[in-house]
Amino acid sequence: MASEDVVIKQGWLLKRGEYIRNWRPRWFQLKSDGSFRGFKTGPPQPGDGPVNFFDLAGSTLAKTDDGKPPGSKGKKYGFMIRFMQMTRFVERSFHLESEEERDEWVKAYEVVKSKLQDTVAKRVEASGGQPLSTRDVTIDDFDMLKVLGKGTFGKVMLAKDKSDGELYAIKVLKKEVILEKEEVEHTMTENTVLQSTNHPFLTTLKYSFQTNELLCFVLEYVNGGELFFHLSREKVFEEERARFYAAEICLAVGYLHAHNIIYRDLKLENLLLDKAGHIKITDFGLCKEEMSYGTTTTTFCGTPEYLAPEILEDNDYGRAVDWWGLGVVMYEMMCGHLPFYNRNHEVLFDLILHEEIRLPDNLSPAAKDILSKMLDKNPLTRLGGGQRDMEEIKEHPFFESIDWEKLYNRELPVPFKPQVKDETDVSNFDPMFTAEPAQVSPTEASTLNDEAAFANFEAGPKA
Repeated sequence: MASEDVVIKQGWLLKRGEYIRNWRPRWFQLKSDGSFRGFKTGPPQPGDGPVNFFDLAGSTLAKTDDGKPPGSKGKKYGFMIRFMQMTRFVERSFHLESEEERDEWVKAYEVVKSKLQDTVAKRVEASGGQPLSTRDVTIDDFDMLKVLGKGTFGKVMLAKDKSDGELYAIKVLKKEVILEKEEVEHTMTENTVLQSTNHPFLTTLKYSFQTNELLCFVLEYVNGGELFFHLSREKVFEEERARFYAAEICLAVGYLHAHNIIYRDLKLENLLLDKAGHIKITDFGLCKEEMSYGTTTTTFCGTPEYLAPEILEDNDYGRAVDWWGLGVVMYEMMCGHLPFYNRNHEVLFDLILHEEIRLPDNLSPAAKDILSKMLDKNPLTRLGGGQRDMEEIKEHPFFESIDWEKLYNRELPVPFKPQVKDETDVSNFDPMFTAEPAQVSPTEASTLNDEAAFANFEAGPKA
């Protein structure tokens, strides 16, 4: 038997749902390759697929306690596995009946983590101590002009290439923070997706490079502002305008699906307008690769208000989650508010799972029909959820007026053109960021001990 097939530990655990916070019995298998699989009905039989699949690489584990005194009736002994997704922690909690059982699982987890760390160490040793960066580009090759955005891992800045005067948006991330927050996988996925895609409605990566302390994405500068910014000012878009944006998003998402990528983070804040008024999807950190039709995953990620029901139900899910996300965005544009909303996330998730959408009377019949079909809670009957994917959506009467070839070629007239004074205009970005000094924050002396984590990050210029 291959080493990656060795089951280190297995048995029943009570798993708590990440969004619907009830406890569910699952038969879990922890394997030496770091996979942690949960099954509903006990030890898996040939052909049984897991309902939960977790990758323990980069995770941390902490013991938990329900607070009852030792020996109390019904006392539970637990552990929590934690990792970082974008800017928030995701936690997966498990309970057992006895402290001894809990400690057996913790010990098995530590054995697997040790094996995974040995694998990384061997990769570092095999690299022969070669420098991380193979490019000559450095951060000093750019003049930083304005801060466009700021997050947990770094900044996005408007920058000018000193050699030719070209303007770019540079996303500068601190390696130490990425390692500390265990965000390496999502960062490298974003880089891979940016390197491998080329579409008129996706943000373009020019090239990427790294220094001892930083990872840098050099991106096209899109200065028309977030769709969220424009909708906030105008409250609601006319159907014709919403149709135009939805059609461009549809083509971009369909392109990703055709390349076996699901996006998983469609929301107004990730939809930019370029200076001509066309959509540019940005932020690919939650993308999942190798997702062809019928392939599923189980990772809980995304923005609460946009999560599809199948994600909340703790089930595996596939490409249809992106069409739910587009349905939410279309509803916002045409109705002026989210289809489901509550400040209390428990209530919000219950609404997403059980509440029927309410469609304003002023919407056209075609708009009502497409929203009801894209916000179908069943991914198997959701518009776009079948094997034909994007083609189902393109054929809906709501898009009857769209010439898809002209749309792709950016030949259709735009419904709105952002006010942009010149190439360096940043008026469509939040003044809270643009007022900051445009500089790379100093970093302390590098203490990186996982150089293999960022191997092959560099990407050459894209046409």
